[in-house]
Amino acid sequence: MKKFNIRKVLDGLTAAAAASSSSSQPGQRPPDSDIVETLCSEHFQLCKTVRHGFPYQPSAMAFDPVQKILAIGTQTGSLRLFGRPGVECYCQHDSAAGVIQLQFLINEGALVSALADDTLHLWNLRQKRPAILHSLKFNKERITFCHLPFQSKWLYVGTERGNVHIVNVESFTLSGYVIMWNKAIELSSKTHPGLIVHISDNPMDEGKLLIGFESGTLVLWDLKSKKGEYRYSYDEAIHSVAWHHEGKQFVCSHSDGSLTIWNVKSPIRPAQIITPHGKLPKDGKKPESCKPILKVEYRTCKSGDPFIIFSGGLSYDTVGRRPCLTVMHGKSTAVLEMDYPIVDFLTLCETPYPSDFQEPYAVVVLLEKDLVVVDLGQNGYPIFENPYPLDIHESPVTCCEYFADCPVDLIPALYSVGAKQKRQGYSKKEWPINGGNWGLGTQSYPEIIITGHADGSLKFWDASAITLQVLYKMKTSKVFEKSRNKEEKPNTDIVDEDPYAIQIITWCPESRMLCVAGVSAHVIVYKFSRQEVTTEAIQMLEIRLHYEINDLESPDTDQIPTLGTSCPGPNSQTANSQSHPSTSSSSSDGLRDNVPCLKIKSTPLKQGAGYQAEVVIQLVWVNGEPPQQISSLAVNSSYGLLVFGNCNGIAMVDYIQKTVLLNLGTIELYGSNDPYQRQPKSPRKTRQTSGGLCDINEGSTTLDDRCKSPTSDVRDNSFSRSRSSSVTSIDKESREAITALHFCETYTRKADTCTSPCLWVGTTLGTVLVIVLNLPPGGEQRLTQPVIVSPSGTILRLKGAILRMAFLDTTGSLINPAHEPWREPNVQEEKDDKDKCRKLRPVSVSPSSSQEINETQYTVICSEKQAKVISLPSQNCIYKHNITETSFVLRADIVGLNGSICLACFCANGHIMTFSLPSLRPLLDVNYLPLTDMRIARTFCFTNNGQALYLVSPTEIQRITYSQGTCENLQEMLGELFTPVETPEAPNRGFFKGLFGGGAQSLDREELFGESAAGKPSRSLAQHIPGTGGIEGVKGAASGVAGELARARIALDERGQKLSELEERTAAMMYSADTFSKHAHEMMLKCKDKKWYQF
Repeated sequence: MKKFNIRKVLDGLTAAAAASSSSSQPGQRPPDSDIVETLCSEHFQLCKTVRHGFPYQPSAMAFDPVQKILAIGTQTGSLRLFGRPGVECYCQHDSAAGVIQLQFLINEGALVSALADDTLHLWNLRQKRPAILHSLKFNKERITFCHLPFQSKWLYVGTERGNVHIVNVESFTLSGYVIMWNKAIELSSKTHPGLIVHISDNPMDEGKLLIGFESGTLVLWDLKSKKGEYRYSYDEAIHSVAWHHEGKQFVCSHSDGSLTIWNVKSPIRPAQIITPHGKLPKDGKKPESCKPILKVEYRTCKSGDPFIIFSGGLSYDTVGRRPCLTVMHGKSTAVLEMDYPIVDFLTLCETPYPSDFQEPYAVVVLLEKDLVVVDLGQNGYPIFENPYPLDIHESPVTCCEYFADCPVDLIPALYSVGAKQKRQGYSKKEWPINGGNWGLGTQSYPEIIITGHADGSLKFWDASAITLQVLYKMKTSKVFEKSRNKEEKPNTDIVDEDPYAIQIITWCPESRMLCVAGVSAHVIVYKFSRQEVTTEAIQMLEIRLHYEINDLESPDTDQIPTLGTSCPGPNSQTANSQSHPSTSSSSSDGLRDNVPCLKIKSTPLKQGAGYQAEVVIQLVWVNGEPPQQISSLAVNSSYGLLVFGNCNGIAMVDYIQKTVLLNLGTIELYGSNDPYQRQPKSPRKTRQTSGGLCDINEGSTTLDDRCKSPTSDVRDNSFSRSRSSSVTSIDKESREAITALHFCETYTRKADTCTSPCLWVGTTLGTVLVIVLNLPPGGEQRLTQPVIVSPSGTILRLKGAILRMAFLDTTGSLINPAHEPWREPNVQEEKDDKDKCRKLRPVSVSPSSSQEINETQYTVICSEKQAKVISLPSQNCIYKHNITETSFVLRADIVGLNGSICLACFCANGHIMTFSLPSLRPLLDVNYLPLTDMRIARTFCFTNNGQALYLVSPTEIQRITYSQGTCENLQEMLGELFTPVETPEAPNRGFFKGLFGGGAQSLDREELFGESAAGKPSRSLAQHIPGTGGIEGVKGAASGVAGELARARIALDERGQKLSELEERTAAMMYSADTFSKHAHEMMLKCKDKKWYQF
């Protein structure tokens, strides 16, 4: 795990340093004495924790049948190791070259990886964070295939030139023994046989090596005599070779879709030629050619027919057929269709010994975007239910949110509704990849990740204690009608495909309220229920949110804008809000108008337990232009309000009364106080009398009737025929988008003596505006009386688009927005319970009844460029920090850590920074990850307790921590891949095989390949590179108490293993000496009375 050197920033910065980075407003005394900041730079350290998801662009796979560990390599040089569910590990080769092959040192806790840059690496898996022990770089030849026999320390390496080199895996050095291609093939052959595609030793004779060349030639090489014993030739190119366990036969797969079975001692022609998927012509000629069989495996059973399993080989006329794995068992042939192309597959067997009956029980199939395990022991070959979180990318991830320290009852609630969604038909057996041990997790708080996807689905994941498990899935698209054919294209011209893709997720864990905004300018409000319901008709609101600019004047820098004192006439922009589906309408010139992008289902909708749609809000087309995508979203369960904005303006919805409270262009939020003096374009033919704001004096309490929420549906029956200009033709000031929204209860004006419910609005121009909310009392009045919204006149300015807003109390603690506790919505409450709940409902009280308080609050506002802390109600900026001058902030969050809070920022230049609150002292600044993909910007998020995540590839989530405590405890939290397991006993050769030499023949490879017999290798052929990992690496890297324990445990393991080996050797020597003594005594007794001539 890579650790980063961070720039520690000392507490108590000097005045000069403070002036350059963080400044107080002149004349305002910072309240240092009131708030004690406990966070300092020593609390922060950045490191990666775990990576979840499917390995992106997989290229190779290996399995340790004793340790039960699976390894997957990728085209980008990464390794993922999987044990039992919850035991995973991620490693990365420094070169980032693609992995072409992986080989386990079975039950040794080591792995050899061969890379596309012709480098071999030896990984030590006997530590929680595997590291490279040795590397060997080939300089003159390219590596194409590797083979490591079971319980051997000599690795065979085949190259593009057709040569075979031998590597000692203990020292990672070359042997002088080389098999040259020109000595291996027939002397009469004049052509090069091609690169090596296969190497394996005869299961019954380790001294015989089978070498397969691409051209179709195979050679059985005698290692002792250093010559080819048999040579086999076929017209078609070879892709793979597999042995029968008795060593008398092998099978080859070819490029024409055929399989050839050869008898070892009959090299002239194959014993059998099969084209499994080829059609046999009537004239009895050769079957038609098929697609290449890329890999074949030949597995035997003690009682029953052998298995021949292969990938590919389908007929060329099967156009559009999915990739297949074929299982041939006796007379039956099963073709298993896969969802994605097959990268590799492995048969899992009961024994690691190639000379024994394999008894296959499962097949692991690595696909381009999935991992499938097939049960060979059940009829129909069902698949195992995959326990790993490898389906994150089932539909591409478009956004994600991360919540740490959630309510403890939330994960069980989501799991209970998610358990009802599980598919049936899986294998009844346990997951076969079950090696390793879980770590000792010290983090006990619940963590939840929500991912939004391109198909409109959402997934809730339990992310507690650095694991990941899916809890619940939901589809937002089920509320919409789907087009049945291509002609019935929806009205969405915003995107060519994926009209339901999720853009923004807003979730309140306490109240379980969920809101999502989609790419088709739609918002859906969900409530959580444990009961299934059938909704007769989904409530819908359509909003016409559009604004046009005529003239633009830059604000005069010398002139301070003043608030208007009168309520203007009806707003000049057109808004249309309705709660019933509309029919398509178009203007006289044929332009699409008043039409939503998606059509809601008109039939009753069955909604299962979990999240159920409450109301759907859609923006509609205006004069032939599609609605602009939503850029910000907020919901408050206590107020019953939802608000969202885009580059045209802002809309607020009362989802309890299903009415639109506010529908304004961004410019109209300023009233007469617009610093850019922007004017609306030509006025509309009709005036809308609902959904506007009153522009009032600061402190004024008179409200126009237009400021009340409509209690009846208002419909705009006419529309403007003039088309607005395109976005590209308007200056950026005219398209001021809403980028941040925050409900809170705070001071809205300078003269306020008490707090009141309000909405703070941030824009792309760095403006913060405040809207006052006048809420009716709870209970029945909340259902009938309107919510009144009005401007406060408060305008604050920062440099850059506003990203995040939060509020602190006098002690510096975070003030969370008001929320309602969750209650089951589909159960009729008793009258007493209902009255009790209404009294307990934490709706904010109106200003007139609020108790007067003189305590100060602070608002923290972060933009793309800077952060400010502003005292309320005085609105004086007491702290300011310019975060970046040359880049911009992509994500900012106010998070809790070690009982305090801080501001965490991720910049486009790759820097991750944290700042104390409220003083904005820099605490951490690490150049972590440059923005190389918009995917990172779209998915990066911080959460409490020093956690963060982002989508590192289209299929993987990377979690990181910026907490020193988590970094120190990470070693203990990680699972262990290697566990001490006894190697199974070798197969018994039997009496007659032992007597007549019919069993497996062993080979003293040390005698053949050692330097004394084989000589020294060419120095220029390969370069040895010592690794930085291993036991020594973890000793140096580990720190703290966890590190000391890890070192002690490793030392004990090492000592125990050495003592165990010594004890075994001593026992073997004693047994040998005892046997020799017995034989000598028997011989003496036998020969004691014999004469010399009787011998």
